[in-house]
Amino acid sequence: MDHGAHPDSRIEWWYVTGTVLTGDAMANVGSAPADRCGFQVTFFRSRSDVAADHPSRFAARQLLFAHAALTDLKRGRLRHDQRVARGGFGIAEAAIGDTALTLRDWTLVRQTPSTGNGSRYRARIASDSGGAGFAFDFSFDTTQPLLLQGDAGYSRKGPRPEQASHYYSQPQLAVSGTLTRDGVAQSVRGTAWLDHEWSDSLLDPEAVGWDWIGMNLTDGSALTAFRLRSADGSAVYAGGSFRVAGGATRNFGAGELRFTPGRMWTSPASGARYPVEWTIDTPVGRYTVISLLDSQELDSRASTGSIYWEGLSELRDDSGHRVGHGYLEMTGYAERLSL
Repeated sequence: MDHGAHPDSRIEWWYVTGTVLTGDAMANVGSAPADRCGFQVTFFRSRSDVAADHPSRFAARQLLFAHAALTDLKRGRLRHDQRVARGGFGIAEAAIGDTALTLRDWTLVRQTPSTGNGSRYRARIASDSGGAGFAFDFSFDTTQPLLLQGDAGYSRKGPRPEQASHYYSQPQLAVSGTLTRDGVAQSVRGTAWLDHEWSDSLLDPEAVGWDWIGMNLTDGSALTAFRLRSADGSAVYAGGSFRVAGGATRNFGAGELRFTPGRMWTSPASGARYPVEWTIDTPVGRYTVISLLDSQELDSRASTGSIYWEGLSELRDDSGHRVGHGYLEMTGYAERLSL
């Protein structure tokens, strides 16, 4: 499996999101309120237009970006930070042979356990930027096989065949480690989701952004759903998948999904209006996605140049029962997304 970087492709990312409970909350299950947090760490690699045979060793052939965020539900606060650097010199590295990403003091590395065929990933992130005051040292252990999105890992993203990405997911990762907030460290456990995706052509000219969910269900299932969205809010293209724990993957066709926006939230920072509740009709049922904190907008103009909403959400079935947690991502609401 291609866990490492693909420097010849134009854009690539490794994306980990999850939900954790602190040690105190784990010791008092059933007490209120549980100290649940969501987290996100993403490393991006982008091939620049600099020629591969450029003679200068300082030429920025590859750029690396990273975003990290912590949704602190108990405090009703989103903490986030970002990094950017040209590739090389030990400052910003994306290994080709395996997942080994470095951007200054932030790292994401895949390890192979001494027993079994699974993987262990480790993320180390620390930030004091703008008073964010958070850090995590998390390990993610696979509990299920890789989930190949689309046609054996080739995921269509538009009406034309070349509008696609190589895309696999690692749902239902078991999280353990240490979360630090404002200088106080606590042990945590939880569940995470990892995506690795790379492409040369992703967005159709009519698409201004996308809406995406990756949800770990409590019964071990995994649900992915996305749509590329035009300026009038209609779908340019859609896709996703559903896999029952231990079962086969059911991939969704472009016409099999319907995203219906519900309650809206307006960002006081950007003025963008985001649907923070969605009804999503899929071939395996109707689900409702509900944000657990409305204010989860990320201003990444200092790195990738975009403003987007990405946050911890819960998943409910058609009867209104909570059946899972995961992340909702919405791009292109503040301004057209440019990749």
